[in-house]
Amino acid sequence: MKTTLEFDIQELASQVAIQVGKAIKPILDQYPLREDRLYDVQELAEYLSVSTQWIYERVQLKEIPYIKVGRLLRFQKSDIDRWLEDLKVPPMNPLSSVPKALHNPKNSMVTT
Repeated sequence: MKTTLEFDIQELASQVAIQVGKAIKPILDQYPLREDRLYDVQELAEYLSVSTQWIYERVQLKEIPYIKVGRLLRFQKSDIDRWLEDLKVPPMNPLSSVPKALHNPKNSMVTT
């Protein structure tokens, strides 16, 4: 006796994807997206590898983006990352200030 099964592979794949999505949704809901994460002062200090005092000073000077929730300070990761990007100093080409004649050893003159 021979039995054959016929099924639509696309429909099967779709159903599997739906079931997997349902199964992992509770797990994913436990972890907010990194960009939406809010840090408190201590967590931000750890993220930036600075002291909490440094964080409070930046807040006092209004140099760092923050959210005030009542008396509590919160910092949104995406805002902090943008702020850090704005602080970035672009690299300088170390040879840009050297005269072009010195770039090419054939053109350099050595006197002894």
